[in-house]
Amino acid sequence: MNILLTVRYDGTNYNGWQRQENTPHTIQEVLEAALEVRLGAHHLITAAGRTDAGVHAFAMPCAFQCETLNIPPERLPLALNSLLPQDIRVTNARVVPDDFDSITSAVAKTYRYKLDNAEIPNVFTRYYAWHVHRPLDVAAMAEAAAHFVGIHDFKAFCAVGGSAKTSVREIFALDVVREVDTISISVTGNGFLYNMVRIITGTLVDVGLGAKLPSDIPGIIASCDRKKAGQTAPACGLALINVDYGELAPNYKGFST
Repeated sequence: MNILLTVRYDGTNYNGWQRQENTPHTIQEVLEAALEVRLGAHHLITAAGRTDAGVHAFAMPCAFQCETLNIPPERLPLALNSLLPQDIRVTNARVVPDDFDSITSAVAKTYRYKLDNAEIPNVFTRYYAWHVHRPLDVAAMAEAAAHFVGIHDFKAFCAVGGSAKTSVREIFALDVVREVDTISISVTGNGFLYNMVRIITGTLVDVGLGAKLPSDIPGIIASCDRKKAGQTAPACGLALINVDYGELAPNYKGFST
């Protein structure tokens, strides 16, 4: 059986998604431990992507294979949540086709980055938004964001340490919206490089502060030079919002929060 879980988590207290030999306390490690207790055997869980330390997820799809289940799949969320810490929750579980792969079957991913643009930081969002106290020009940021849409080589927006075979990606949409003192940057693409969304965010903040112009973005993309892009935004403001599997997993299509 191929079981697909949807997991929601606050990544503040974790060292990212992926289990690491010399780095304890990851989302994968905690989730696999709960699954082992509930099913009586260890199962490797493969997620749609790897979030870094401090990054959150509203809907992270992850799959595991097993011979049989000792409880109905629809009861897995309740069973696992009774063992998991309160900052990790399984929100859905179901059987998917044997050829379903949580990584390669994905057709699009959506991330959202939150900025706290108040002069005084909001204490209630300090783990979920990057506080930028200087006023940001959202109109300029939105104009700059439009240049990222399309198929480009995003090497200038990739941190050292990534393992991708190619730095070419397609961005389907990139929106910048202000609501009072909160600015949301939402980006949907067919895949993302290491720290790509955080570097795009840092670059858009530079534009919002007037350190870069919207018209600078095409040249930065074309340069493939990481030094020409902005800083890497802090992890706390980033969250995986949705992974779209199209016809393979229609329940995920159109997810929003």
